Amino acid sequence: MMAGMASAAIPFSQSADHHPEQQYLALMRQVWEIGSERLDRTGVGTRSLCGAVLRYDLAGGAMPLLTTKRVYWKTATREMLWFLTGSTNIRPLVLQGVKIWNEWPHARYVRETGDTIGLDDFVARIADDEAFALRWGDLGPVYGKQWVDWPTWRYRPDGLYERGEGINQVAQVIDSLRTNPGSRRHIIEGWNVAELERMALPPCHKTYQFHVSGNRLNCLLYQRSCDVALGLPFNLWSAALLTRMIAQQVDMEPGELVWMGGDVHLYLNHAHLIEEQLTRQPQGHPTLEITRKPQTIFDYLIEDFVVHDYTPLPPISAPVAV
Repeated sequence: MMAGMASAAIPFSQSADHHPEQQYLALMRQVWEIGSERLDRTGVGTRSLCGAVLRYDLAGGAMPLLTTKRVYWKTATREMLWFLTGSTNIRPLVLQGVKIWNEWPHARYVRETGDTIGLDDFVARIADDEAFALRWGDLGPVYGKQWVDWPTWRYRPDGLYERGEGINQVAQVIDSLRTNPGSRRHIIEGWNVAELERMALPPCHKTYQFHVSGNRLNCLLYQRSCDVALGLPFNLWSAALLTRMIAQQVDMEPGELVWMGGDVHLYLNHAHLIEEQLTRQPQGHPTLEITRKPQTIFDYLIEDFVVHDYTPLPPISAPVAV
């Protein structure tokens, strides 16, 4: 590894003889081999590059669903549907068996109470005790809160401010895509500077911008911080899923997903995952079918999504850095 070098990954074409997943593997290899090694917030240590771009054509039901290891797309889909509810509490996820947010409230509980309860016991209590979940299962105003209920303030005649009506950015984008498709303001933003300190984790996939080309809906996602091994497979699926859902709602065809990463990194304790995955070759071309069109984007159910032709290689487990 040449620790001082940190250049951006080059986008790959998606020609018939070049599997689109190869660009993900190339990015993983590049970060691992030439990323600069440094300490990070978690204390684990990473190898990191500044800036990367991946592009995926979503035509024909295609999805950036990795096949070189199993990605639990239903888990990522349940998380996306949870975002769209505006919820910030892990209990609805816990009750569906989704574990991806559990470590953050558990760490806060242990830190603030001194109770050394294990993660599994903490999660079981979240599921069984609604009052406990209300107190300790909240993540602060994370993604969903900003997406569908961005806080506003209004000035009162007595000179004080009071909370105004929240802004539903997702609904606004869908409306603007229908009424003004050529706009350059089709944006969903999660980076609310005023509320970052109250969030369990500031948004990583922070800015979604939509672009209409003919009757195709494109999406550009800017992700400020990207864990390539564990996070990015979920982020790619989720961004493509959101694009497909919005495209259906506005009667457009899905176009291209353009993913842009800022701090693009791999954790040093994920070496076994990285080295194993880089020996594997992509397996087929999975597609997504959305089986119905709900009245609004907020009415989708997990049963509305079916993946076809997904025959991935086995999963590779690795610890999450909190």
